[in-house]
Amino acid sequence: MTATVAAPARPVPLSRTYRFELVKLFSTWRVRLLVLACWLAPAIFVAAVSEQSSLPVDTLFGRWMNATGWAGPLVMLGFAGTYALPLLTSVVAGDVFAAEDRLGTWRHLLVAVRSKSRLFAAKALASLTVLLVLVAGMAVSSTAGGLLTAGNRALVGFDGHLLAPGDAAAGVLLAWVSVLAPTLALAALGLLGSVLWGRSPMGLLLPAVAALAMALAQLLPLPVAVRLALPSYAFIAWNGLFTSPAQLEPLLVAAGVSLAWAVAATTPAYLLFVRRDFTNAAHEGSRRRALAAVPLVVLFGATVAIVAVATPALGSGITQDKVQQSVATAFAHLYRLQTGQLHRPDVTEAELAATAACTKGDGLVAADGPGNDWRCVVTWHLPGVAATGSAIYQLDVTADGRYVADGDGPKEVNGYFQVRTPEGDQPNPLWQFDANVELLPTTKG
Repeated sequence: MTATVAAPARPVPLSRTYRFELVKLFSTWRVRLLVLACWLAPAIFVAAVSEQSSLPVDTLFGRWMNATGWAGPLVMLGFAGTYALPLLTSVVAGDVFAAEDRLGTWRHLLVAVRSKSRLFAAKALASLTVLLVLVAGMAVSSTAGGLLTAGNRALVGFDGHLLAPGDAAAGVLLAWVSVLAPTLALAALGLLGSVLWGRSPMGLLLPAVAALAMALAQLLPLPVAVRLALPSYAFIAWNGLFTSPAQLEPLLVAAGVSLAWAVAATTPAYLLFVRRDFTNAAHEGSRRRALAAVPLVVLFGATVAIVAVATPALGSGITQDKVQQSVATAFAHLYRLQTGQLHRPDVTEAELAATAACTKGDGLVAADGPGNDWRCVVTWHLPGVAATGSAIYQLDVTADGRYVADGDGPKEVNGYFQVRTPEGDQPNPLWQFDANVELLPTTKG
């Protein structure tokens, strides 16, 4: 009588494991609450703010929230990149492995799935799917709130030029898509932290702490090469989509850096997970936490070197010529907008021939780098008028190249007054405006 040999058990397909992990995530009260908040709260926030007379002018595109519905999702995007997305990645990706340690369910999962690799992939894909649903909710909700409140109207770009509603919609969509890359990088850090610290809450905090540190670094006067080597720059670089021509080079570099960080963080997380001894019920995380950071440190140094050699971009990237060109361009675009609102004869940018002469610190310091002591005198010509027009602006330039230009006279040009428009009374567009200095030497639009 011959004995029958049982066939070895085959691992459960990845698709089934993925569905199981996805259902498990969406069944938790935390994720359900986050989904509800991301799909409802942005619409309520944008609609409420757009109806106010006092707008968040210190936020990019905030001054246009009651003029067009396309400003609302961009204001929400700025908030999400700074606060919401790091917290979401912490709650979702930062806890996806640690939750099993707290519940003591690893051995049951491994018996059911029979593959560490497929279990890791399923958990990673499920957490990324949840994050995609949350990001999509914020984008759709804030857009709906803005359009229902302020309407589908043209948007004033980051350099003062006017974007038709269709172009504004495309820009908003691309801007939200562009932040998926840094979100993926933060999610990878969350996976790494969840594997490294086990049931400890430290893994839950890793994405938020890392995002906070990188955001603070972006506020410092760092060289451009260092700034671009951090995935957090991708939360800023989408601004270039709203200039003419579009500043795509910083955005592409930032997206590439973010994806590289995602790979560099996911790889050690995977290796540590598949090599872990799950028979130890008292596991508190890997003891090789310092070694797990080595790929990220190496990647950061290599990225700094590559960007510095390729651009080159070793300084602040904010120079006198760039500031002057940016101010003159934005002024010319907004002058045309003001002309239309005041029902004056139209004039082109070429006819205006606007130029700007800018100094820093009353000419006592070198005219480069960030600071709130920039002063620019803009001059222009009108067809058929012999006299040359001039206006003064005080600039506050931040380290990431963004600045706010505040009109300092003459008051009939860039002073504060209300302009009656078909959409309602609006502040004089030349009174204050936001624009930026591209930190890289060249623009490829």
